[in-house]
Amino acid sequence: MHAFGALGVALLGIAHTASAHGYLKSVEVNGVSYLAWQVGSDEYVTPEPSRYVRRVKDLGPVPDFTSKDITCGAAGNIPAKLSVPVLPGDKVKLKWDQWGSSHSGPVMNYLADCGGSCSTFKGDTGTPWVKFDQMAYDTTKSPPWGSDFLAKQGAAWTVTVPNLKPGDYIIRHEILGLHVAGTRNGAQFYPMCVQIKVGGSGTKSLPAGVGLPGAYNPDDKDGVLVELWRVNQGQVNYTAPGGPVKII
Repeated sequence: MHAFGALGVALLGIAHTASAHGYLKSVEVNGVSYLAWQVGSDEYVTPEPSRYVRRVKDLGPVPDFTSKDITCGAAGNIPAKLSVPVLPGDKVKLKWDQWGSSHSGPVMNYLADCGGSCSTFKGDTGTPWVKFDQMAYDTTKSPPWGSDFLAKQGAAWTVTVPNLKPGDYIIRHEILGLHVAGTRNGAQFYPMCVQIKVGGSGTKSLPAGVGLPGAYNPDDKDGVLVELWRVNQGQVNYTAPGGPVKII
């Protein structure tokens, strides 16, 4: 009976952890919804569905955040067939299927210029990724962690398209779970890559960015190798990885 009880507790713990995982399910702009890759169904459909977000392998984090999987997930970084039409100033609502409050950490958003069609752009070399939006740990907000704030908003996050010159870009939307980040390589990154086509008459080009892979160091004790409870209790400060937000 004791062994059964211990097993039951373990299984409940596994179920709780799994239930906190998720994926980007859709993107909404000006009241129009654009489907992302639908995990658990799209991979079984022939012909392959046309989506606006690059596919992800499953609901879990990237297995190795120092590898090229960190760019757009562990499903091969295959370009999506479609791009969401946007204009500078548009609000882009990024809607997850779910997100659990047990996976506290920052929400980070990057932009990359595809330099032409995103159908040939991977973004896994060089330094194309510019962080333009973020919520890490902000004690002036309730809840203070970005991921928990996302969960409070119905598992959704909204970013504003900067005054970009017309062209094809990727919004790289990411949650970092720090619940087991006290162990080296325990930080859990969930990157999602949304292809957008910017119209209008914007004039801004992206400034210098960071490399993904490259920007996340497993030994970064300020943002990656972190004991969550110590941040929550005010024992240490927290700085999200990937550099500061840049004004575009």
